[in-house]
Amino acid sequence: MKAIAGCIVVAAGLALGPAAANAGERVTDAALGGLAGAVVFGPVGLVAGGVIGYTAGPKIACKIGAKRCYRHRARYRRN
Repeated sequence: MKAIAGCIVVAAGLALGPAAANAGERVTDAALGGLAGAVVFGPVGLVAGGVIGYTAGPKIACKIGAKRCYRHRARYRRN
């Protein structure tokens, strides 16, 4: 069972590695998500937390104010 979990972790790392290298800040978000998931749910949480941290991490950081977010808002002029 441990071998299967190890294979899953390695496969997820290889799959997300190239994309994370191009994303820059998402590497930190994925690492923090993976660490939090590993603490709570073990190896399965590591993979799930890393994926969630990679995909939703920047938006979560924006919502809690940990990162500056530049939103493109439509500005309407009153005449």
